[in-house]
Amino acid sequence: MTDAVTPFFRDNVVALFPGQGSLGGGAGALWRDSRHWTLVERVGDIAGVDVSHLLLDASDEDVVRTDRAQLATFALSLVGYHELLDLGVRPRYLLGHSLGEISALVASGLLSLDAGAQLITVRGGAMARAAAEREGSMVAVMGGDDDARAALEGLDGVWIANINGTGQIVVSGTRQGLDDLLARHRELGWRRATPLPVGGAFHSPLMSPAQDEFDQALELTQWGSTDSLLIANVDGALHVDAGEWRELLRRQLTSPVQFLDATLALPESVQISIELPPSGVLTGLTKRIRPFSVQFAPTTLQELQEIVV
Repeated sequence: MTDAVTPFFRDNVVALFPGQGSLGGGAGALWRDSRHWTLVERVGDIAGVDVSHLLLDASDEDVVRTDRAQLATFALSLVGYHELLDLGVRPRYLLGHSLGEISALVASGLLSLDAGAQLITVRGGAMARAAAEREGSMVAVMGGDDDARAALEGLDGVWIANINGTGQIVVSGTRQGLDDLLARHRELGWRRATPLPVGGAFHSPLMSPAQDEFDQALELTQWGSTDSLLIANVDGALHVDAGEWRELLRRQLTSPVQFLDATLALPESVQISIELPPSGVLTGLTKRIRPFSVQFAPTTLQELQEIVV
């Protein structure tokens, strides 16, 4: 968008950009009529993947593949973000979850669409290969306290991957490590443990085979500047410098997503959250972390176009 039509920032609004775990089959069907659907086709051209097919026709089983899910989620989130700009709503604060950080960086202008799509293509492919090399998965545990969290850190083959809220943690691990956790989760202080349908043990040392390839892509990436305010997963702090974000993305590959801390880093003046598609998961997490006056999680193009802030 040109400066002449770019809306003013809304300092009381945060945009939430989901990770690949939010995506399901057919997620793009109710967004296909957006005039910004061309972004999906452009991402597909850059990646050499039919992203439109992934969003419109792929099954849940097909779309859960890491290399596919990341591209499809990224593209759909940016369709939603540009629709939001068309409404005259430009959130000052941007917060992504895992790959959603790259979506947020593109929305901010620190990365171009092409650069973001290229990074995600490399990231998703490298992570998928790492998952094939070091087999593992993820489990969500809920209903624990600080002692229960400490108990996780003492398990072999298990690493905390996402801290999504008080008493809501996702762990990555080897098959043996996760089987042990599932069998003993109540003994360890967790009320519930649920295996997740993901393609690997993300945000853990099992992703280290992907690091060199992704680091090289980050070094070759051209960066811009921004007046948006972005909060990072790695440390739950605000960063706007391109050099810092290069390092943050590098660390994020094998480090836990500190989503709890990142949400708490939002100032109290931020009272409106808008989750971009595929939406719902992050709104559910944030509402348990801190109060907002209103939260929007549009699941269709029409719902987004009806947002009034």
